[in-house]
Amino acid sequence: MKRTLVLALSLLGIAAGCGKADDTPVAAAPACPAMPQTDYAWVPGATFAMGADAQLPEEGPARDVTIAGFWIATHEVTNAEFAAFVKATGYKTLAERDPPPLPGAPPEMMIPGSAVFTAPTDGNPNWWRWVVGAQWRHPAGPGTAIAGKDRDPVVQIAYADALAYARWAGKALPSEEQWELAAATGGADRNVPIDRDGTPRANYYQEASPSAIWAPTALRAARRSPVSPPTTMASTT
Repeated sequence: MKRTLVLALSLLGIAAGCGKADDTPVAAAPACPAMPQTDYAWVPGATFAMGADAQLPEEGPARDVTIAGFWIATHEVTNAEFAAFVKATGYKTLAERDPPPLPGAPPEMMIPGSAVFTAPTDGNPNWWRWVVGAQWRHPAGPGTAIAGKDRDPVVQIAYADALAYARWAGKALPSEEQWELAAATGGADRNVPIDRDGTPRANYYQEASPSAIWAPTALRAARRSPVSPPTTMASTT
């Protein structure tokens, strides 16, 4: 079921090769903070302790790794950026294609769609459910859309989709080592992505109920932030 899980992940970012970042300002919506004046930030090379087993044993044991310096994107790939890629290439994500044969799978999983994060119910205790028609333009299914969310991070993207975008953009996806070094640069706590005041420093799920993200009355108040300077990054060599 690897395909089901991967398709629910956000495309966290694409980074550039070592070189000067683009200094062209990016237009921002009036209601949002201004986009960064540069698209990439330099992360100096370092030897650091990667991994920890305090909370997640599978992330340990901690070990020293050495990474050369690299440029990292200052924000995740947005809906608008991914839409430009699709317009230029005609690319279809895995969620838009016919699923591969999967013996024993229910009929709906033979129809294009993806996994959606959904609150459990008495009849279904699962947090992830296959939703026919869920894809990057309709993140939680056909009844949802990304209109007015050009600066939100694109979601329902598989690794193959992220790789295709990166190659088209002339960039690369980050390695795990680069990602962790970028997360730790500047003294940030890698275990808790918040600042000293408890304010989230990354675009990660912050709602009490998954259904609140798409509820019409709650959508405007959802805390899932559009892309802005303090949020996450992406890297490459």
